[in-house]
Amino acid sequence: MAGTTTGQIGPAGLPSLGANMGTLDAVPSALTPYQRRILDVAAKQVHRVGTQIWRTDLVGIADFAQPSWKPRLHFANIEAGTVRSFLLAHGRGSDPAHSGWLQSFSNLPGSEATSRGAFLTCEWYSGKYGTSIRLKGLDNDNSMALERAIVMHPAWYVDAAMIQKWGKLGRSEGCFAMSNTDFNEALWHLSGGRLLFADRIGEY
Repeated sequence: MAGTTTGQIGPAGLPSLGANMGTLDAVPSALTPYQRRILDVAAKQVHRVGTQIWRTDLVGIADFAQPSWKPRLHFANIEAGTVRSFLLAHGRGSDPAHSGWLQSFSNLPGSEATSRGAFLTCEWYSGKYGTSIRLKGLDNDNSMALERAIVMHPAWYVDAAMIQKWGKLGRSEGCFAMSNTDFNEALWHLSGGRLLFADRIGEY
């Protein structure tokens, strides 16, 4: 998934993002208990990783306690107190039977599994799936993220049509794959030094 064309951090250096930018509105201010938990986890993880991240306004929370047919990548805006949620695939090594549920995490090269822990979102680059976001693992459980080329990228197999046909999303090679439409949101709002945290949030 590695690419050769890199870009500068920030909207001014982003490639053309198409017409779908900003189509998803923030949730109402009356948050559900689950959304409040997401914001709480985001704040705690920002505090835990400290100066290892560069921007603390918005945090990505990937809740792999949820199945792939539910929106489980949450953009927690700590400053605004809002949560927006998107579909997200997990790695085939984390779900060998393709049940739609993540069964296990791994940090091992070649595992094609999803890793848990805190990631620093870095610069965008052009790779196998087009414009993608590099990730640096900040914990022992995801320390090999750069070596494994674990990134955020768009993918055709992350789409509501897949859920309608198969009841679940396709699987990645361990990367955080979003739909082609939603990935623009990650480019504009999560890249450039912010925190992406992945785990089973139900355990917190």
